[in-house]
Amino acid sequence: MADFNAPARRARLLFVVAILSGSFLLFLVQPMVARMALPRLGGAPAVWNSAMLVYQALLLGGYAYAHWLGRVSPRRQAAIHLAVLLVAGLWLPIGLMSMQLPANAQPAVWVPWLLGASIGPLFFAISAQAPLLQRWFSISSKGGDPYALYAASNFGSFGGLIAYPLLVEPELALHGQSIMWSAGYGLVVILVAACALTLPKGAATIAEGPVAASEPPARRRIALWIALALVPSGLMLATTTYITTDVVAMPLLWVMPLGLYLLSFTIAFAANRTFADILTRIAPVTILLFGGILAGGYQERPYLNAGIALMLLFMTSVALHTAMYRLRPAPDRLTGFYLAMSVGGVLGGVFAALIAPLVFDWTYEYPLLILAAGVLVPQSFLIDPVRRIWHGTVQRQRIITLAIALVVAMLLLGVISMSLAAGADGKPTPPFVFLIIVLLGLIATGVRRAFVIVLAGALVVFGGYRSIMISLEPDARVRSYFGVYTVRGNPTMRQLSHGTTVHGTQLIGSETRERTPTAYYVRNSGVGQAMMALPTLYGDHARVGVVGLGAGTLACYARPGQDWRFYEIDPVVVRIARDTGQFTFLSRCLPDPKVVIGDARLNLLAEPTGGLDILALDAFSSDSVPMHLMTREAFDTYGRVLAHDGVLLVHISNRFLNLEPVVSSGAVAGGWSAAKLVYYPGKNGGPAETGSAWIALSRDPATITTLKARDAAWAPVPRYPHFTPWTDDYSTILPLVKGLR
Repeated sequence: MADFNAPARRARLLFVVAILSGSFLLFLVQPMVARMALPRLGGAPAVWNSAMLVYQALLLGGYAYAHWLGRVSPRRQAAIHLAVLLVAGLWLPIGLMSMQLPANAQPAVWVPWLLGASIGPLFFAISAQAPLLQRWFSISSKGGDPYALYAASNFGSFGGLIAYPLLVEPELALHGQSIMWSAGYGLVVILVAACALTLPKGAATIAEGPVAASEPPARRRIALWIALALVPSGLMLATTTYITTDVVAMPLLWVMPLGLYLLSFTIAFAANRTFADILTRIAPVTILLFGGILAGGYQERPYLNAGIALMLLFMTSVALHTAMYRLRPAPDRLTGFYLAMSVGGVLGGVFAALIAPLVFDWTYEYPLLILAAGVLVPQSFLIDPVRRIWHGTVQRQRIITLAIALVVAMLLLGVISMSLAAGADGKPTPPFVFLIIVLLGLIATGVRRAFVIVLAGALVVFGGYRSIMISLEPDARVRSYFGVYTVRGNPTMRQLSHGTTVHGTQLIGSETRERTPTAYYVRNSGVGQAMMALPTLYGDHARVGVVGLGAGTLACYARPGQDWRFYEIDPVVVRIARDTGQFTFLSRCLPDPKVVIGDARLNLLAEPTGGLDILALDAFSSDSVPMHLMTREAFDTYGRVLAHDGVLLVHISNRFLNLEPVVSSGAVAGGWSAAKLVYYPGKNGGPAETGSAWIALSRDPATITTLKARDAAWAPVPRYPHFTPWTDDYSTILPLVKGLR
């Protein structure tokens, strides 16, 4: 018996494969090109956020183009789009423009320019096809529902993102990745052409196609679409900043928030509504319980916090995207719907990546977006007894809401009073406060106004007030494009923190105390031993370079006659260490320091050959590692700048990654001799001493021998024959993550 539905199923399968393939390539290119940009633009998390803004802007352009194409007949749409795809193909093979950026290149300026010029046409052309092919499918199938194909599109996007760090990056160098992507682009062009052949010849414009034109959406509805898209987009970037600041600036972690964000679309737009409805129902409770905890900035368990942050992002995104799905228009208004969604995505990115770092001195965008999510998330009563509490007149509901607001206000006053009485560092929020918030949240969930009041109270009670109090202290905290810096202390000590990691500690009370190297840089550390060996190794006129200024602690090893220079990417750090008076390492030990601002690797390219005797590499953003500073090409740059008997010191202390294999393999590949010194203060450690691990490398084995002779704590560096050295073309951190092996 003939199967009359077989052609329709084959046509549907063709559209699904075409959309999946295009979306897979579209989001595979994001981490791939960002990885290509690392050696040129540096490794700050803000680079990825700037790249995300470029992608969102190009996506908006693609959606606007797809919406504009609705003005012409489907067959003409196909001809125009295939022509655009072929013209964009002139940019193949995909990659970055071959030019060297200036050493002081700022990611906020250069990332959009470099990515737009390098991949803009390709990204624009392929980004348009998801909404365009869905509309073609609706026309080809004579009114079939295209929204399930959007779920397939986002599943393909999610697959591309996950495939990159797990499969593509570990197995292929960047050149191979470029060739693979370019071949995939050719396949997508063929699939789009095949989809175009299914379009009927008779249909005219979208409004005149097989499906009758529906009423245009009201402006209020469009504004709601934009808001529902804005909050998850902004929250995705805020979560990315939080995670990558504390681990490593690299695609493995960049893609996790974006991947979950895309997966939320797959669930929210799926034909089977069960999973989306369940997650949306419990999302308010998730936002209430975990939003306040993360907004408080508790960092004792970073892995747990990262997991909670990702779960919160996923649940919030599913709930808000489900609300958007419930408000979707008829298929003939599809491209306008996606255009509004894209506008919201761009606005969320602009807020989180551009406006927030300029306006706020802390990551206030995170609690603000959580609060906005609470305002927008669909509400429903969790249990019938709560429904009965609220059942009644409007006056009764107002009285209950007012009672909840009074309880929240009393909690706020009590917690803040206890914190002020406990001193500057405050004290943890008592457990009973958490239980009261949970109870209030259980009662309020289902009534939007009451829920928002409880959520706002939770955000303040669980740490928001502490952040506000720090912001009110003069010069206590400042934010730049590269992160949040906090200066806190007591009458005997002052500390500089970047994110959750201490980057400088200074003793206070006398000139001797203030000139004392502390933290990772104490005299018994690897860098301390090397600095004290300078006169023995290089005489009285040693030339010293330090990558990463921090509080300026290493300056107190400087001696008359020596030539010191610091390489620091962030002008804000220079101001904290040199100009505000909060730290006096520089003013007391090296009053007129040479500070070169910009990415260190790019600046070192301009240094003369053999111009340094020692170079200390300590450029960590919180606990993250700028990957481009640890590649073989970077080590070649260090080797050129150093004298033949010069020493390269690499700080490898890290809570999350074992960096020893990276340095060891780079040393073997580059012909360096190496030794490591791991220092633990122990019971006899001095004040403000911190454990540290440093590796010293030199092209002259005799130099390493001299260091070992001065201190027996220097030990050989093990070799890692199965670890592939990092290069600008290849790197992966999967073998380095602590706890995975």
